[in-house]
Amino acid sequence: MTDNWEVIYSSPLPHRAELAKALLLEHDISAVVINKQSSSYPTIGLGKSEVHVLTQDAILAKVIIENEATFS
Repeated sequence: MTDNWEVIYSSPLPHRAELAKALLLEHDISAVVINKQSSSYPTIGLGKSEVHVLTQDAILAKVIIENEATFS
């Protein structure tokens, strides 16, 4: 990612990162999921999936995830 994106959530469970992204999109915050899990060993879940947002949206995005996400 470029310098103007920031990680605001990460999880070893990819579906949780996708749920976080969907929640942020409902609040009109652009978000992307970056899968950093090892493709060599997908069944043991090495690595994490990260949710990235624009730096200017990071604080609000973190608040939304902390207060509204029910999967954590």
